[in-house]
Amino acid sequence: MQQLSVRHLLGIKNLTENDIQLILATAREFKDVINRPIKKVPSLRDITIANVFFENSTRTRLSFELAEKRLSADVVNFSASGSSVKKGETLLDTVNNILAMKVDMIVMRHSSPGAPHYLSDRIHANVVNAGDGTHEHPTQALLDSFSIQDKLGEVAGKRVAIIGDILHSRVALSNIFCLQKQGAEVMVCGPTTLIPKYIAQLGVKVSHDVREALNWCDVANVLRIQLERQQIKYFPSLREYSLYYGITKKMLDELDRPIVLMHPGPINRGVELTSEAADSHHSIILDQVENGVAVRMAVLYLLAQMSRR
Repeated sequence: MQQLSVRHLLGIKNLTENDIQLILATAREFKDVINRPIKKVPSLRDITIANVFFENSTRTRLSFELAEKRLSADVVNFSASGSSVKKGETLLDTVNNILAMKVDMIVMRHSSPGAPHYLSDRIHANVVNAGDGTHEHPTQALLDSFSIQDKLGEVAGKRVAIIGDILHSRVALSNIFCLQKQGAEVMVCGPTTLIPKYIAQLGVKVSHDVREALNWCDVANVLRIQLERQQIKYFPSLREYSLYYGITKKMLDELDRPIVLMHPGPINRGVELTSEAADSHHSIILDQVENGVAVRMAVLYLLAQMSRR
């Protein structure tokens, strides 16, 4: 059986194109599993996984937990609120205490960029990055690629526009790496204040005109404004942002060809997308959610095979 080139999933930057294709191919098999009447397989029945979330999460945490249970793993959920972290316990001490209970794998979300990398150098368990600050969110990028592949047949040669708050988004960076490694073209679009200064050095196109981006792309991946990560005002108001960068169903219908509309969630309806656009036939947003479980099953299964060798 093919295997990953890494012991941990810390970011897309660490993966090869073969790793990405292996994860997506394995996810396709697991998607068939989760659409059967009996949705569980015994693949990880000897594995215990801890979901260690130092930031709030709904979709990602539920998706990982479902993926783990579909694989028959034992699951432990840890939340920083109400834990000893509030008493001053360090990240490493917290995780080592969890590992002392014979946990095999850690799925971690943390507000500090690089936290999963720090941890992976100091513990023996596999580490899966479920989002680290504004750095990376690898499983989101993988499920986005899987969703594009599902809808359009392949990722190679496709034009993907990432629209919105690029500066504060961990989804944007992971998607750029993931799409480029598979041969897609990438454009980022948003207000000047929300586009990182040197992002063009990553080989992406840059636009500040949402209509230009929509006319150029095959897929529009729309990101929300990350107000919780903004220390200063990057634009006058949400109303003004919506006026210049909000996407409506009318804009999509007026394009000379159909495009695919994506969003990692949660959606700020009426800001980056109108409800009509989000719920339109262009949208595969709910497909992304379904695909997220299959992709995370694939990641956990493949990493577990590495630890068994």
